[in-house]
Amino acid sequence: MKVGLYFGTFNPIHVGHLIIANHIVENSDLDQLWMVVTPHNPLKKKSGLLADYHRLQMVHLATEDYDKIIPSDIEFKLPQPNYTVNTLAHLQEKFPQHEFSLIMGEDNLKSLKKWKNFELILNDYNLYVYPRISTDEVPDEFLNHPNIHQVNAPIIELSSTFIRNSIKEQKNIKPMLDTKVWEYINHNLFYKK
Repeated sequence: MKVGLYFGTFNPIHVGHLIIANHIVENSDLDQLWMVVTPHNPLKKKSGLLADYHRLQMVHLATEDYDKIIPSDIEFKLPQPNYTVNTLAHLQEKFPQHEFSLIMGEDNLKSLKKWKNFELILNDYNLYVYPRISTDEVPDEFLNHPNIHQVNAPIIELSSTFIRNSIKEQKNIKPMLDTKVWEYINHNLFYKK
């Protein structure tokens, strides 16, 4: 089975994540897409993250109507901070029958050289890259790399940061979230301060 791994803190998961995930799994050779909830991205500050359990629960709520999109807590059990190369090694060992690929935004491709053992990832795995509006250029060596596949996915200008700030400012952000996710956030009074 071909499995795409879409890593993120999903703080919170929003319709942009779902649109991209669904587009990629429906318009590629992938059989499934796993949304891997990351406890801590080494390149980001940890402050402001909801508890792992809550972020995973929101991913479950948002994806329960999508047969090919599966929530994953695989990184919860691994040493932190999480490095993608370690997670991939763990997954290959645990699921040798699967062929794993990475799903990432174009902005992540630009910072790929900062990743631990990025050459190993690039040589051993396919990367499905979706567009992000950005002024930075992708490094030339990544433009025609045989393992990097540009995906013609919709460009979604929506961020979890924008949603958190909007909730804090008491703005209506219902259209930006799956209904069940919005209800979960509202019920638990998340991101209010």
